[in-house]
Amino acid sequence: MEKETAVNQSHQPELKNPNAALKNKVKFFLFSAIGLFMFFVPVTFNEKSSIMLDHIVTAIQTSIPAAVPYYALLVILLGAIYPFYTKSWNKNKVNIVFSIFKVIGLFVAIMIVSGYGPDWLYDPSMGPFLFDKLVVPVGLLVPIGSVFLALLVGYGLLEFFGVIMQPIMKPIWKTPGKSAIDAVASFVGSYSIGLLITNRVFKEGKYSIKEAAIIATGFSTVSATFMIVVAKTLGLMEIWNTYFWTTFAVTFIVTAITVRIWPLRSMSEEYYNGQMPPKETFSGSRLQAAWKEAMDTAAQSPGLWKNIRDNLKDGFVMTMSILPSIMSVGLLGLVLAEFTPVFDWLGYIFYPFTALVQLPEPLLAAKASAVGIAEMFLPALLAAEAALATKFVIGVVSVSAIIFFSALVPCILSTEIPITIPQLLVIWAERTILTILIAAPLAYILL
Repeated sequence: MEKETAVNQSHQPELKNPNAALKNKVKFFLFSAIGLFMFFVPVTFNEKSSIMLDHIVTAIQTSIPAAVPYYALLVILLGAIYPFYTKSWNKNKVNIVFSIFKVIGLFVAIMIVSGYGPDWLYDPSMGPFLFDKLVVPVGLLVPIGSVFLALLVGYGLLEFFGVIMQPIMKPIWKTPGKSAIDAVASFVGSYSIGLLITNRVFKEGKYSIKEAAIIATGFSTVSATFMIVVAKTLGLMEIWNTYFWTTFAVTFIVTAITVRIWPLRSMSEEYYNGQMPPKETFSGSRLQAAWKEAMDTAAQSPGLWKNIRDNLKDGFVMTMSILPSIMSVGLLGLVLAEFTPVFDWLGYIFYPFTALVQLPEPLLAAKASAVGIAEMFLPALLAAEAALATKFVIGVVSVSAIIFFSALVPCILSTEIPITIPQLLVIWAERTILTILIAAPLAYILL
């Protein structure tokens, strides 16, 4: 009798207003299903299998190819102006440096679009590569993705999986269960979308600073689409499944290790703007608790159009921050790799480890690993003619290392997560070394 009374009390709001309860269920199932479909379900269209979000971006690029570069240029212009408009450009040294780089990125983009500039800039692996392969897709993907992101994370799905995944995520990766959504969104969709989710949830007070930093540097890797480009460059498409699942596993194994060493281990446990930690305790069935959490969120969620508008604004502001940085910081990395010995020197950090695991051409593998800090595609270009085991390991390293300056570092720095460039560099070095040590034995076993 007591149990029956407790159940009745727990569902009292639904009994008082059954229409509201039905509305919450419809919002949860319908909006979440649309979000899941857009981000995670592969669809074959024009003989290309990809997620719907990618198809939409591709359709826009192919239907108005002449207008897309000017759209990207406009976003870069707004992004270069924005720090000075908001008076945040001189907030700290990092802001000053990146605000200057954004202005430089604007001038580089103007040269690329107008066709006026030095010859080396128009080398296919320089300016055109950055603009066509990174700036344009990211410039379309993040704002459009943010619209559907409103459906994916705004109506209880995040909270539902958060409760379900808590026993797995907390002990292994020291993050809440809801971070599983970020991880999958990055691998299937885009690191920029993953970071958009992370930043949104962090600002809502559902991740601590430490948790947000772990997610941003441990889960926000490039998508499967980017991985296909890496695999094609390295000639690994014949063993695609082996490469993909090995990379997936190694990335998360490395993250489980890095959360236990400095600097991630020592990061603050505080929440955004001093918010109180969310409650993750419950009694009774985990599934029932997950459902209640989802329904509570759906009940408190804003209207559909307000949610979409807020997410679109966040996504566009992030896009404005990312694009000019890609054109400047990314170009600097490519120039250093192409015309200076900087990455040859940096490669000596990793040479003892590539030699220890007996990779063929260990010095080449070390340099390829080092150049990944500038742009994640560069290691594949350097190792394209190497032995199969070396190509396989470098293919895994380019994804598992996660942190690179052409896009991800500006992405992370454009969020509210308080993590510094020196900390990012240390985490990158740790991830690269651990990936080499874990991926090489797997390569010998699997190939």
